[in-house]
Amino acid sequence: MQKFFLKLDAWIYRNFIKKFLFLFDAEFVHDFIVGFGGSVGGSGLLGGLMRKCFYVRNRKLTQVIVGINFENPVGLGAGFDYQAKLTKVLPFLSFGFQTIGTITNHPYAGNPRPRLGRLPKSKSLMVNKGFKNPGIKEIVKKLQKKEFKIPVGISIGKTNTTKQMSQLEAVEDIVSAFKIAECSRVNFGFYELNISCPNLFGDVDFYSPEKLKELLSAVTNLKLKKPLFVKMPIEKTNEEVLKMLQVIADFPIAGVIIGNLQKNRKDKALNAEEVKKFPVGNFSGKATEQRSNELIELAYRKYEKKMVIIGCGGIFNAKDAYKKIKLGASLVQLVTGLIFEGPQLVTQINIDLVNLLKKDGFINISEAIGQDIVF
Repeated sequence: MQKFFLKLDAWIYRNFIKKFLFLFDAEFVHDFIVGFGGSVGGSGLLGGLMRKCFYVRNRKLTQVIVGINFENPVGLGAGFDYQAKLTKVLPFLSFGFQTIGTITNHPYAGNPRPRLGRLPKSKSLMVNKGFKNPGIKEIVKKLQKKEFKIPVGISIGKTNTTKQMSQLEAVEDIVSAFKIAECSRVNFGFYELNISCPNLFGDVDFYSPEKLKELLSAVTNLKLKKPLFVKMPIEKTNEEVLKMLQVIADFPIAGVIIGNLQKNRKDKALNAEEVKKFPVGNFSGKATEQRSNELIELAYRKYEKKMVIIGCGGIFNAKDAYKKIKLGASLVQLVTGLIFEGPQLVTQINIDLVNLLKKDGFINISEAIGQDIVF
């Protein structure tokens, strides 16, 4: 019955709901959907109905990673729920974990419009929000004493401001946000340190080894109680990324998230005519997939035993997710695929992942990690 419903839901979403929603401004629709999802999560009746339709669980997908129990490897990436409204509804959609944010020390209303746009032919989104969020104090206030059914992490980054911020001020700003999160009574499962957003003002840089080391030293000196992941850029060369990974490996950091938005407007996955519609911003979805996969493989080859890799970028089905896992990712995150494919996507990915594991003879998803890598 669930299999039939998922196919029906996908067909209705692709042929009717998505076409209707795509008639309206992308950011308006995003805000509406997030608000609606928050309402569903707060409703026992609607939440129960959604759970019955979308929730799946299979022991083949369960893992314990850095001390955290994950029912499945598919999470919601940062950039979607930056108001912490979806913590109750996402478990009903079969997400294995989620990241709130990116959240900053001070609130930010967002970059000048347009902040969000669609590139349907490219299966991509133009993103120019620039860490739009209500600030860390508001987020922890909203989440105080709440219980989470799946691991909920928080992505923290530098406050975006048109006022020039020095390197030292940027580090202090990030550390202040971590202190507030750490001292709160919110049961975060993990932290993400987002050093890779390309839509920020100023010239603060955390990519060079020396400056990255300064930031990581300041953050890890807080002796955080939860595992910390670093969100990586994808536009850097292999040599630059390896230098960053070497710095990260020298600190008590759980792993890395690979990676963030595509800055190359001439990337072959992007339709040139669609790109011309957006003079600002950078791109998510399929435009990030190839480079994300290349860097996952690079990181796994070099640091297989030293850090956990979370793969992010261009996941629209189970094969996309499985490819990242077999290249070395222990977990995966998505955002854009959900918008283009519909709310049934994560459920379908999890069902299909089980079938892919059976086909390859794996008992558990952990056995597939890095299996496409020949050392």
